[in-house]
Amino acid sequence: MSRGTPALNPVHVQQIECLITLAEELHFGRTAERLGYTQSRASQLIASLESHVGARLVERTSRRVSLTPLGEQFVAEVRPTYRALATSFARARGRAKHGALQELSVGFTGMVYEEIVRTFRALRDAQGVAVRIHDLPLGSPFAAVLDGEIDAVIAELPVHDRELTVGFRFPPQDQFVALSSEHPLADRATIGLEDLAHVDLLHRIGEAPDYWKAARTPPVTPSGSPITSSTGITTLQQGLGLAASGRHAMLVCRPVAEHNNRSDLRYLPVVGLERSSQLGLIWRTDRTAPPLRALAALLAD
Repeated sequence: MSRGTPALNPVHVQQIECLITLAEELHFGRTAERLGYTQSRASQLIASLESHVGARLVERTSRRVSLTPLGEQFVAEVRPTYRALATSFARARGRAKHGALQELSVGFTGMVYEEIVRTFRALRDAQGVAVRIHDLPLGSPFAAVLDGEIDAVIAELPVHDRELTVGFRFPPQDQFVALSSEHPLADRATIGLEDLAHVDLLHRIGEAPDYWKAARTPPVTPSGSPITSSTGITTLQQGLGLAASGRHAMLVCRPVAEHNNRSDLRYLPVVGLERSSQLGLIWRTDRTAPPLRALAALLAD
């Protein structure tokens, strides 16, 4: 230790974890339940941390729990470091479990197709890189990548963010409208863009940019007729269920239609779309790494 650098009292990860969880729950009982502790153990961890800091981080009354201003600032500063540490431990466990030298965490907003899983196995066999899969909200494909929580995402294009790189573009896919087999349009062979004014099209709820959401759920037809979209969804299966109910419709790509064949749904090809549906392997530009490039190359092959 260099001269003049103050010695740090030992602070345990459990104490930081307990404070961050308490900041989210604002309740000692729920915090203890989430972490698998007794309530007295949670209180002890917070008290010990406050002793190390030398000040109150949490205000406790008989009715409520809240963070002090110092506690709020401390949590804001320490949370990113804690998350990074937790991610490192998770990746190390994943490498040990799969016998891999490295690990990639890849997110999905819908289905994980068999062809992609085979590519993940090929990456492990050829490069010693294991892939851990994360299920992401349908309308928030990029948030976890931008926050550094995952390495990449396989999600629908387009992407116009300079912070994101599209490492591989999957082949374009035809788009279909999923609607109830009892819908008035269900007997048609195809559906035109102007016909979308006669359905209630589901939209994605989430943090995705507006241009991306508009590509999933266009607001108007080519002639300018408004397309109703009264209901949002967060998962693919939720959307298909609402479409099957008869009140809504949903734009999907061909693989979704082929993998979700059910008697209460019809999938009508959409005629006149300017662009097809297309997935991309997307990662944060400043975190481009050899394993990501290797995955992109295997997908291309």
